[in-house]
Amino acid sequence: MSPQRTFGKLRRRLRLPKLGHRHRQPKPGSAPGLIDVAPDALPSMISVVAYGQEEVVEETVADIPSLKPYLGQHTVTWVDVVGLGTEQVLVDLEDLLGLHRLALEDVVNVGQRPKAEEYDDHHFIVLHMAHLPTTPQGEAVELEQVSLFVGHGYVISFQERAGDSFEPVRERIRLGRSRLRSAGADYLAYALVDAVVDGFFPVMENIGDRLEALEETIIEDPHTDIIGELHAVRRELMSLRRSIWPLRDALNVLQRSTSLFTERTQVFLRDAYDHALRLMDMAESLREMGSNLMDLHLSMVSHRMNEVMKVLTIISTIFIPLGFLAGLYGMNFDPEVSPWNMPELSWYWGYPTLLGVMLVVVILLIFYFRAKGWIGSDD
Repeated sequence: MSPQRTFGKLRRRLRLPKLGHRHRQPKPGSAPGLIDVAPDALPSMISVVAYGQEEVVEETVADIPSLKPYLGQHTVTWVDVVGLGTEQVLVDLEDLLGLHRLALEDVVNVGQRPKAEEYDDHHFIVLHMAHLPTTPQGEAVELEQVSLFVGHGYVISFQERAGDSFEPVRERIRLGRSRLRSAGADYLAYALVDAVVDGFFPVMENIGDRLEALEETIIEDPHTDIIGELHAVRRELMSLRRSIWPLRDALNVLQRSTSLFTERTQVFLRDAYDHALRLMDMAESLREMGSNLMDLHLSMVSHRMNEVMKVLTIISTIFIPLGFLAGLYGMNFDPEVSPWNMPELSWYWGYPTLLGVMLVVVILLIFYFRAKGWIGSDD
């Protein structure tokens, strides 16, 4: 049996959830910049939010050429593409805005490492967005790739599916006195990055609550089989850690960029960088807590096993001399043949005397074990 099938059986036995999406690689030998959408990707839906200090326009458009009236007429144009299953959308964006082909390839090949890359007239940012499970006992934390293109006066965002952390940003844009309305596209890009980073905090708190609940279960009822849940939480933390650690490097790249991100925005990027560091600390703390809980659970199970073995050993030890006495007087020697052949078998009180000796042996052994502290309390 192959190792993959063996691990699959073990995962199902322990009820381990699957990790987040894996890196989708292009076909070996394919040309760089090949846009090959996944067959199971959702069709693309395009929405646009164009705004300035005076007005905000929110529309849903059918295709990329319909964006031309919005570009250049407003201070910032934000195009949000949900679903990566329409190749023509990517091709049209390349023609309209000159987006780099290699970046567009990374958009459809999801599972990329979080990063920030600078091209001639735009930046490309890859982030992972974390989603909480539908139920506390249900699916694992889901990770979704979010790709951002930032240029002069526009931001293009790509999401795998509907549901995101960007709704607070949309609400701030709708407010007339929001800082977003008076800033440029670089500040909008920061706001989206900050929303994705802050979206990890509820996920981390959820995992922390689950670990605390598992800790109470281990202490109160060590018999409960929670190995599967512990492994599930540790795998989620491993996946989150792989998404958070590269985020620090991506934010460092954005802070050093002066072509698109103004000094005013870089101040806020440093705040997002600080949030990423906090997430790294939380991930490490929770990861260590998960390892400690695994050790605690194994220690409790081992302690319980030792208690059971101690009881069985004491019972066996008590019955060893009793078995010896019973075996001794169970030998078939005839007292009438020789006066040395167990003369006590002919005694009138022989059988009660033997039972009494057995009872005394049991009592003496119990007192001895208690004096040694092997049974009963230490007091």
